[in-house]
Amino acid sequence: MSTLRVTAERLTILTHPNADALELAQIGLYRAVVAKGAYRTGELAVYIPEQAVLPPALIEELGLTGKLAGSARDRVKAVRLRGELSQGIVCRPAALAGTDLAEAAAEGADFAERLGITKWVPPIPVGMSGDVESAPELLPWVDIENLKRFPDVFEPGEPVVVSEKLHGSCCLVTFHADSGTVQVSSKGIGAQGLALREDAGNLYWRTVRAHGIPAVAAELAALFGADRVGIFGEVFGAGVQDLTYGESGRTELPGYAAFDVSAVIDGQLCWLDAAELLAGKLPLVPQLWSGPFDPETVLALADGRETFSGRELHIREGVVVRPVVERYSPVTGGRAIAKVVSGAYLTRKGGTEYE
Repeated sequence: MSTLRVTAERLTILTHPNADALELAQIGLYRAVVAKGAYRTGELAVYIPEQAVLPPALIEELGLTGKLAGSARDRVKAVRLRGELSQGIVCRPAALAGTDLAEAAAEGADFAERLGITKWVPPIPVGMSGDVESAPELLPWVDIENLKRFPDVFEPGEPVVVSEKLHGSCCLVTFHADSGTVQVSSKGIGAQGLALREDAGNLYWRTVRAHGIPAVAAELAALFGADRVGIFGEVFGAGVQDLTYGESGRTELPGYAAFDVSAVIDGQLCWLDAAELLAGKLPLVPQLWSGPFDPETVLALADGRETFSGRELHIREGVVVRPVVERYSPVTGGRAIAKVVSGAYLTRKGGTEYE
């Protein structure tokens, strides 16, 4: 899940191909449908991204009462308006009247708190929760930013790898080489510095034991002389989320695919090549393409059918992009890694969005 930031952005206004009274406001590679004539190219406005939860007063001010997602009708979600994908809200809230938006944009100011906007947190089903314990040495997963919001994460032509993003629940495994201890958590619980106590009924622990992940982590720790090794994967299937990939989370061998590996080597956290290190040892997320970075190529790959099952059973959630050579990104202030989520996934009916 991306970080939530409500920022001032300079707009590019495009023609809506199917509606005379509407236009498209482009922010980065995102597009949001707006009323025709409300904004002009080059002007600044506030952009409220998907997964934002709005306070009642702001919902009323923007004329969105009853039009947002969630049981309280207060969550921003992607929609199609006259056939065009609209992601996020472009506006100029009254609470920011008099604010120098150009200065705010230059400074990267975040208006979320000032506007009372919070980030939506997906619920955790009972089978994925459990008793927790403090885990300050757990290797956590990171929030992956959306390429549409940060199109400059990669340099044009930079060698990248594009892998399929699977719709499940993120499973974190940390192996401690000195004690042989294994810690298991989810992304949300792990972000709080907590791990799940082992429980045979817990989905994550069942998956970790069934796929023999601790033994693989121990092997990597010995190979690199690492103090800790983290293996990150997606747990999925029937009973986990609505997209199943022909797998089940209820069987003795739940659906699972690893997508990343980290290790603490000589006191430094390193991100390693999961495809190279885990091939033949654990199921892996499918790699779709490798080549020089081109945003249009990546955006096109985000759509289509899933490939994990080999049977194209349903829509693809999206893709994850990373450089062939792991590096830091000054654009995101962290790893150079980004995602793109497919429009079909964002606008599907009856989908589940658990943690």
